[in-house]
Amino acid sequence: MYHKCITQFGKELGKPIQTGEFGADMQVSLINDGPVTIIIDTKNKE
Repeated sequence: MYHKCITQFGKELGKPIQTGEFGADMQVSLINDGPVTIIIDTKNKE
């Protein structure tokens, strides 16, 4: 069912859909391009 959905989305959007592995190690970079950076810490409920 998952693969059928991915295939159908690709057909409807006219481009391939990227898939991955849940819980895989990801390399993410961030460029702050603005006057404010807001950090949300969900462990600190104060």
